[in-house]
Order: sequence, then C-alpha cells, then structure tokens
Amino acid sequence: MRRLGAVPCGDGTVELCVWAPLCERVAVRAGEEVELEREDGFWVGRFTGDDYLLAADDEEWADPCSRWQPDGVSGPSRVLDTGAFAWTDDGWGGVALDELVLYELHVGTFSEEGAFDGVVPRLRDLRELGVTAVELMPVATFPGERGWGYDGLYAYAVHAAYGGPAGLARLVDAAHAEGLGVILDVVYNHVGPGNEALTAFGPYFTNRHETFWGDALDFTQRGVREWAIQNAEQWVRDFHVDGLRLDAVHTIFDDSPLHVCAELKQRVGDALVISEMTVDDWRPVDDWGHDAQWADRSHHELHVLLTGERDGYYAGYGSVASLAEDLRGRGRDPRRSVVCAQNHDQVGNRALGDRLPDDALRVAAAVTLFSPCTPLLFMGEEHLETAPFQFFTDHVDPAIAEATREGRRREFEAFEAFAGEEVPDPQALETFLRSKLHPREPDPLYRELLALRRELPRELEAEADEQAKVLRLRRGDATLVADFGRRRVGFCSR
Repeated sequence: MRRLGAVPCGDGTVELCVWAPLCERVAVRAGEEVELEREDGFWVGRFTGDDYLLAADDEEWADPCSRWQPDGVSGPSRVLDTGAFAWTDDGWGGVALDELVLYELHVGTFSEEGAFDGVVPRLRDLRELGVTAVELMPVATFPGERGWGYDGLYAYAVHAAYGGPAGLARLVDAAHAEGLGVILDVVYNHVGPGNEALTAFGPYFTNRHETFWGDALDFTQRGVREWAIQNAEQWVRDFHVDGLRLDAVHTIFDDSPLHVCAELKQRVGDALVISEMTVDDWRPVDDWGHDAQWADRSHHELHVLLTGERDGYYAGYGSVASLAEDLRGRGRDPRRSVVCAQNHDQVGNRALGDRLPDDALRVAAAVTLFSPCTPLLFMGEEHLETAPFQFFTDHVDPAIAEATREGRRREFEAFEAFAGEEVPDPQALETFLRSKLHPREPDPLYRELLALRRELPRELEAEADEQAKVLRLRRGDATLVADFGRRRVGFCSR
C-alpha cells in the first residue's frame, strides 16, 4: 500500500497519493499542473515544488493527508521532509506500561508561549516529580488558532499556532532527552467543521451511524482505514512518539472482520495504544489488543464520593466498594486501567471548567497514585492549580461559532450544580486566557506518593466501609486510608 499524501523522494521530486474514488480527474497544482494517474480508487504521480493544491474535478482543495498547513485550514498544503528533523534520541528505549505515569497537557494553555517550545523548560521538573510520559491533547490542524484539538480537520498536519511539525519534533526529542515518553491524543471518530475538504475526494462518511460531534467515518472503505492507520503510523515513525491515546473509540464504527482499531494496533507495533471507551466496554483491551484504556468509572466514583454531585452522568455512582473493585482491575491487569483524579474532560466539560477543591483533590490523587492502575495527572493538579480549564474554540465560520455557544448553554441546563451560572463564551479569547496555568512548586503529597509507588508490589488489598465512606488500600507494607466524608487521607509504611 502506497503512503498517502506527499512524500519527498530525495531527488527533488515528490510522490503523491490521494484516495479519490469518486473523482473523474485529479491533478496537483504546484506552480504548474500535473495530472495524476488512477490506480484502483487512488490517484498517484510525482511533482516538484513546496506549496501545492489538489484539483478534484477542477475544484481546488488542500491535500486530505497534508503534512503541513502553515496558513491554516484555508491555505495550501506544504511538502514536509520529516527526514530533515534533527533527532538526538538514538539511545531512547521507550516507556513501558509497567512504569507509566501519565501527565496530560494542553499545549496552548500549559505555558505563556502556548507552543511546543513552551513545554520544554518544564520537562525536567515533571520527570523529577515522578512522571514518566507526557500526554499531549490533539495537535492536528483545526479551524482557528485556539481550541482543545478534538475538531481537527487535517489529521496529519501539526497545528501551526503550536509551532508546527518542527516544534513537535523538538518537544519529543527534548522529552526523550529528559527520560520522558510522549503519548499523543488522536481523533479518528469524526473530523471538525469543513469536512467537505474530505468529501470532495471520496466517501469518507456514512449515514449508517452518527456521533455526537459530527458525521461518522466509514471504515468499511479501504481509503478511510488507511487515512486513520497511516496517520497513526506517521506519529510513531516520523515524530518518534511512544504511544497514542485514541479518542472516544465507542464512536468508531466498524463491522469488518478485523476492527480498524485492532488493525491500527497491529500496524504501530510496540507503540503503546490507550483508548477512551464507555464504562464497562473492554473491547479495546480484550479484543483489539490495546495496552490500556481510560477507566471513567473509578473517576466518577471518586468524584461523587468527594463532592456529592449526582447530576448527568454522575448518577448511579458514589460506591466505595465499586471503587475498590475498579482499583483491583475487575479481573484484568490493573495496569490496563488508566485512572485519574481529573482530566481534560472531567474539568473542561464542567460549565465553568472548575477543578476539585484542594482537599478533595488530594484524596482523589492519593487513591489513584497509590493504586496499581496506570495513573494520569491533569496539568496543574500537582501544584493545586486554581485556574479553571474551560471549553474554548476559535471557529472562523460565524454560524458554527454561534451553534457552539448555544450548544454549550443547552448542555448544562439540566445540571443543578450550575443552575444560574452563566456559561463562559467558548469563542471569547478571555475564556482561553483564563485557562492558562500558573506554575509553582508541587504539593509534597504528589512527590511522596510517586516515589513510594515505584517501590510497591503490584498486588492490592482493598477494604471498603460503605457506611463510613472510608477506603483502606494496602500494597506490601504500605497502607493508605481515604476518608471521603471528611476529605482526609493518610498513609504509612511499616
């Protein structure tokens, strides 16, 4: 199978492959026009130049698999030679699931610079804290300058506002130099506004399924499967990332004998694959060969036990015994469960993006870090960050911008906890700026627990007192007692 998109050949020419089964004619325009030849639904050819557009039956578009969109979603594609990246990580051995401590961050709000280069100066501090891998929220090119990244349009092209592809490569190389792995959040369940940039070429979407965010991708089509899987391969091969976090795989629909998510794992080999999946659906780990998946149940149990909130999807949670079962792994290797006190969803999808109170956060963090599950920290929690993490966008289409505002308001109408609150305007620059971190020294609890974690055996004993709302965890000679009612935690080693 040819590589999709534009690939430099080393002789001054560029080989191009585009999946466009519905087109009668495809040409590349890079100064001069070069006709591509059809090969079983794909169009291939060679051209010379840097910036280019594709003519799909004479209508101009950027390349659906563009590696670089320096002028954003409305500009031309640019040829990218990933072989020119200056890597120094030859001795890097990767990061294993057994030692994984994840730190999720949003590039735009993690530093004042709001770019990859703004993350680099803090990598050493994270490693010294006990983190072993940073997990970047999506960096594919999306409309506008700022956003969470889950509405990416050009999946292969690193967002220009963050520093583009060279900036990502520098960050990964610097992380490896500090002994940190890099996990990249990727989205294959939908694309952002402007999907006509894909549908002009082929039947990327299906009306047999639908998602909350947009049209469902049609993974019965070989070209769509390759669009996703080759994208995953690109991050591992060309950007040296150590693993991928697949967003909302429950909305990746595929009835093929080999599910696209299973084929993806096979193709990326030793790279870690971690999925976000609905509660109690363990297909990623049990059927698709993924290394781990987000365990939202444990978060929800913790949140309700500590806050008493039961609105929306928190209804039905708040059991100490159920939390204990989660932390044991529910019959599976607990390392395959990614647990957290908070993450981008559980903070940012609140109306005001507010974080847990300090005392509640300490208890939730202690439980997750002490457990044998794979822990995830959300940026800033280690220093008890007070800034919110709010939902922000920068849609350039006024209609989409207004629909986003209205949808955000409607989302919280049924939540008693936010009654009377004015939901921040996601399009406002101030909403983005309010979400910037204010770094300071970490809370000692995090450093102490992460150091202890490295010494503990994997086996966990858990005792739940439902009436007193107390959970007692024991690993080897160490014991942790979490009192959810009083929001207190204590631990000791014999």
